[in-house]
Amino acid sequence: MSSDPVSGSVALRNAARWHGKRVGLLGGSFNPAHRAHLHISQEAIKRLGLDAVWWLVSPQNPLKTAKDMASQAIRLASAHAIARDPRIVPTDVERKLGTQYTVDTLKALVDLHPSTRFIWLMGGDNLQSFHRWYQWRQIVRVVPIAVLLRPRYSGARRSARVLGPLRKALKPDRTVSRWTEWELPAIFCLEQPGVDESSTALRARSPDWADAYGHTTK
Repeated sequence: MSSDPVSGSVALRNAARWHGKRVGLLGGSFNPAHRAHLHISQEAIKRLGLDAVWWLVSPQNPLKTAKDMASQAIRLASAHAIARDPRIVPTDVERKLGTQYTVDTLKALVDLHPSTRFIWLMGGDNLQSFHRWYQWRQIVRVVPIAVLLRPRYSGARRSARVLGPLRKALKPDRTVSRWTEWELPAIFCLEQPGVDESSTALRARSPDWADAYGHTTK
């Protein structure tokens, strides 16, 4: 996968491919990638006018245990298999950059691609735990954040702890088409039909799922 020119251009400074583009960033373990990742990405492309969504396959999520975590190579392979859309770019850029935390990854990407407009994508489950992320107050000052709420997480709009401190940064849904014009911090929530799938459920149903993508070491 490292020879993929599109994925490789993500870590290339001032890559012409991304000049002036609008790019959504979806981070996660992708252990494994699944249809809900694809759905949320395509919804974001449609509703936010994005040119692409980069899937940032994390070497190791600091908030998750390494137990039952497949190697990054296997998780990246699962992301390529599920993506099935040329606008979606699975990448191991965090490994290339040597970053562990989202805030550091975002700062590095903004520095690499100064002419690209980035927006961070997350689901309602991540919004509810966002207050636990390392330097989350800095994250919201690097790029705007779009929360795509599946029906089961619609309550996150009211219950997420970060939305108290960020109440002045919360933008109304009707303004989302102008997200590139906003001053930071800026965050908004979009209700969207969900796909009822999760990595946890997939692993429970198919404990040997990683065998389909070969055997690699961590």
